[in-house]
Amino acid sequence: MSEIDAVARVREICLALPEAAEKSFGGHTSPAFRVRDKMFATISEDRTAMTFKAAAGVQEALVGDDPERFYVPPYVGSKGWVGARLDVDQDWDEIAELLVDSYRLIAPKRLAALADVPRPAP
Repeated sequence: MSEIDAVARVREICLALPEAAEKSFGGHTSPAFRVRDKMFATISEDRTAMTFKAAAGVQEALVGDDPERFYVPPYVGSKGWVGARLDVDQDWDEIAELLVDSYRLIAPKRLAALADVPRPAP
């Protein structure tokens, strides 16, 4: 899958969540996904990676189990964010679950309770 297709899949997953919006941050032009103006996922400027918020222990588990797909991102890694490479084969069901979990960590409780993991059409 190309990086462009991967970005489109991330966008589709994120924007399906309640009140999610796409809005770049700072002087960047890459997509960032927010709920009530709080970021829950970002895509790198070169479109080869994304970062998302994760619960305690998830970062260590993902990076430890599969360092080819996941990494500790600079700047936000110390705050529990995880990097996922978009230029390698990914398990998109797993990525969808991780993005929804990130959303739930950032969103207000009422919205978080409405978030479902998107399922591909049969």
